[in-house]
Amino acid sequence: MSDHPKGLILTTLGVLLVVPDSLFVRLIQADPMVTAFWRGLTSGLMVLVILLAVQGISGFRAVFKTGWAGAIYTILIASTAPAFVMAVANTSVANVVFIFASMPIFAAIFSRIFLGERIQQRMVLTMAAVIFGLAIITYGSSATEIASWKGDLWAVYVSVAFAAALTAVRKVKETSMIPAIPIAYIGAAIMIGMFCSPVEELQAQWQLFVGHGAFIGAASCFLALGPRYISSAEVSLLVLLESVLAPILVWVVIGENPGSWALIGGAVVIGALLVSNIFALRRNKQSLAQVR
Repeated sequence: MSDHPKGLILTTLGVLLVVPDSLFVRLIQADPMVTAFWRGLTSGLMVLVILLAVQGISGFRAVFKTGWAGAIYTILIASTAPAFVMAVANTSVANVVFIFASMPIFAAIFSRIFLGERIQQRMVLTMAAVIFGLAIITYGSSATEIASWKGDLWAVYVSVAFAAALTAVRKVKETSMIPAIPIAYIGAAIMIGMFCSPVEELQAQWQLFVGHGAFIGAASCFLALGPRYISSAEVSLLVLLESVLAPILVWVVIGENPGSWALIGGAVVIGALLVSNIFALRRNKQSLAQVR
């Protein structure tokens, strides 16, 4: 199998494994911090075991040599673990995943501020549309019983933190930062564990906790490998699958209706990003054709 179809398969598998993440948070009957603890610990341990089996400790040594950029990346990724659970616990799943879809916009802004990269006209138009869509979602939070601006703010933080983390890691792009993922997840779990009692909930719901962590751990591995073989535009298009499928899955399984405003705002966000990424993908293909 050539690299391109391999990248498409691996990335698609990673995205599909992320889709049930919000559903697990809904199904687990526990304090959000307890859920965040087991999510981080189980997924972090899974990735850690796989990395040690495949490459030993060499990758971890390389990560520790990345300095401030690597530290910022690890800390931000760690902070998203509890923030994601708090987002899902305080607003609708649809709001959360639609807001997450705005991450490329924040990444473009950070790349402009910290890396000096020019923001293309395509991204400016996309930003305007996404901001309009997010405004619709926020407005709908006041009219939808299961939605709240508090959870929306947590979702925005996760989107901003991921975008900042990806910007930081580009400073050390010659180093694989995959080993930083278990460090971040396990480190976050240890910190959370100091402020809650996670063991008490384990016995009654261990299947959900372990299953949740297994899905996230496997998704992290696939999403770390797949994007190495395909373009960023293709990755962005595939990642949008989560924003579409996650609310549908939660709606089907537990009957969580996201509300009309969330669907309208989400359609604006997804539509803007879809058009933007398809345009970028076509332009990349034209550039490659001209080079050949």
